[in-house]
Amino acid sequence: MYIRHLPNSGRKAIVALTQDELLAEFENMTLIQLSEFVKAFEEKFDVTAAAAAPVVVAGQGGGAAAEAPEEKDEFDVVLTGAGEKKIQVIKVVRELTSLGLKEAKDLVDGTPKPVLEKVNKEQADKAAESLKAAGASVEVK
Repeated sequence: MYIRHLPNSGRKAIVALTQDELLAEFENMTLIQLSEFVKAFEEKFDVTAAAAAPVVVAGQGGGAAAEAPEEKDEFDVVLTGAGEKKIQVIKVVRELTSLGLKEAKDLVDGTPKPVLEKVNKEQADKAAESLKAAGASVEVK
């Protein structure tokens, strides 16, 4: 159930959202809002949101060489420290994301935090360079 404001009436209604509608709501949230939601969800249901472990499948041939691992095409840019020029780092975070000033400051204050997720190698490298130039510590994963 979800409380939704009814347009042009000033009233609220409790409605059940479909999975697609719920995902659409998440799309409109900032990274900070999503992070807070995940924390609240974990506390409420006593679970941990963790990435699934990769599954290893044994090959058909007895002595066959293992296939080369796939080249990674999505990267995360993780801010690990703000450094001494925190204001400059906040400005760069705002340039790289669609976060407002408060959300960008909260992200920088709460390091380590991902600034960009699932971006291509070129975009991740450019973002990391910009953050490092501002004095931040960054990891590209």
